[in-house]
Amino acid sequence: MVFVKIGLSFKGAFYSAFSSQGRLSPPKPANQTPSHVDVSAPQEQDLDFPPETLNPSREVSMRLCCRWRPSPVLYGRGNILWLSLEVEMFDDVLGQVEFYKWRKLNSMSLGIPKSTIPSYSWTVLKNLRSAGFNTYLVGGCVRDLLLNKVPKDFDVITTATLEQVKRKFRYAIIIGKRFPICRVKVKGMIVEVSSFETAAKNSRRKEVGIPQMKTRLDSKDLVCWKDSMYRDFTINSLYFDPFRNAIFDFNNGVMDVKSLKLRTVIPAQSSFQEDQARILRGLRLAARLNLSLSKETEAAIYSLSSLVADLCKSRINLEINYMLSYGAAEPSLLLLKRFKLLEILLPFHAAYLSEQVHNGLDQRSVMLMKLFFNLDMLITCDRPCDQSMWVAIMAFHMALYSNPQHAVVVLTFASLLYHQTWTESIEFARQNAKATRIYVPEVLDASHDLSDDEIAERVTRFAWQVANSVNILTRKDCLVEAMTRFQEIPPSSLVFVSENMGHKVKDIFKILEKDVTSLEASKRVVYINHNLLTAGKAHQVRFVLGKIILDTLLTIAKQDNMEMKNPLPELEVLDQNKIKTNVSSNNELPRESARVKTMINDNSVITDEKLSRQTGRDKIPNVKLSSLF
Repeated sequence: MVFVKIGLSFKGAFYSAFSSQGRLSPPKPANQTPSHVDVSAPQEQDLDFPPETLNPSREVSMRLCCRWRPSPVLYGRGNILWLSLEVEMFDDVLGQVEFYKWRKLNSMSLGIPKSTIPSYSWTVLKNLRSAGFNTYLVGGCVRDLLLNKVPKDFDVITTATLEQVKRKFRYAIIIGKRFPICRVKVKGMIVEVSSFETAAKNSRRKEVGIPQMKTRLDSKDLVCWKDSMYRDFTINSLYFDPFRNAIFDFNNGVMDVKSLKLRTVIPAQSSFQEDQARILRGLRLAARLNLSLSKETEAAIYSLSSLVADLCKSRINLEINYMLSYGAAEPSLLLLKRFKLLEILLPFHAAYLSEQVHNGLDQRSVMLMKLFFNLDMLITCDRPCDQSMWVAIMAFHMALYSNPQHAVVVLTFASLLYHQTWTESIEFARQNAKATRIYVPEVLDASHDLSDDEIAERVTRFAWQVANSVNILTRKDCLVEAMTRFQEIPPSSLVFVSENMGHKVKDIFKILEKDVTSLEASKRVVYINHNLLTAGKAHQVRFVLGKIILDTLLTIAKQDNMEMKNPLPELEVLDQNKIKTNVSSNNELPRESARVKTMINDNSVITDEKLSRQTGRDKIPNVKLSSLF
């Protein structure tokens, strides 16, 4: 038995030496003694080291692939040899662990001052820090700050257990089973706090060992590296320590943010098989941030898209709601169609788009996509809508597609939702019928031959048809029946919208199922209140839905500068509690106290995020990425 003592070199960082019995069998050229071996060509060999040689707490050993230098020299005394090797570390799932990519970056250099963190998040960070726990901002908020966007939330991760977090705050509750978090209420806002301990404990993957390397990272920061290996995408695996103005990047996440590239932390096939919901999450991020997918990620989504059907209905509903309620509904639907996921999740709408494309129309120009485009113009990530909003849009379109109406009828229907008075609505519809865009097959010609009573009757009947169309999204039998109008056989009859949500949406149209000629709103809505829209209040959803439909029907009039009779009034977007921040000229986010009013001019809302989407990609400062080694 020969005992080999090995010194390992990781890309220039020397690993502490350790012993291994019989683990290494170096090639032995002829006429060479064991005390001096000369290898002229590079060789590779796998070595399996016991757990205790790498990390005492590790349950499984890490496989090392040793790459021999062209001329390594073995020397020693008696039966103990010393060998200098250049190696790369591998994990069975993670693949190559590339330590040279680890970076610790200065947040100020990346354009992220402490003032961008809201006060309620600071309260959570400071309380946990004062108790002796390490705390970081993690995931999407770090990514959005790098892109100079307003994060929809600021998630915190800490070395404290969730029970310890709960004891530190007066209003805190632990929710979730597989991935529990602690929801902390501070200053009327909710901060979600997760624990490093929970992430590793609840992962389906084997525990990731932390190599005992001498780097400028201390032990507490190595815990971040371990946690980052369980993250979905590199752009979500960034950790921000605002107390040290440090951003920790272990997977080239900052470079991927800068280049707007979406890639998984571990190999894409393994990542999506581990959690199928990552497929939907990845497409949502790509749609919202205008990301390009890496070739590996794109190929994996194509090959594993069918796995999404294995998710529980509540999880599918959650992911689709994130896609459609936060200002990126139109690009999300296009990506779902591109990767053949729309056929699984929303087969009726997938069949509709296929039929329209077959008829020679561009997907973006069809009525369904125009409706969601106009929804996106009214909401943003930090000002979302309730799920009832997009379900109502789909129900309206399905009813109109199955029961085409004259332009004056659709205009009256939408005007009643918007104006909520019969006299004003019928007058608006008749005056603007000629300016209506005709969508085929949904909208027929203007037809001025209809009397007011005939229009009222058709509006009432159509309102009932819209409410009935909600069942296509909530009941499998109704979906199967609705799909019979299409020639192709749907690959799925999945429905994921709950019955309760269906009833909520039906209530939106109840006011039109009676005598609409006597409709007179007691209190007229004149602005978009995002708090009420997010809460899904029926009168606010009804008002915004009417505006979206009118914007969609009157697109040509606005584009061609046609004179609209009795145009919709200028509206103010009002949000009493949440603050809409805009990007200032120096490309920094203003302080939390800044309050900006956004006006709707010409029946459209252009927010700063929408402007950046139209004029080009957001930019982050060019900085020199300092290596950790």
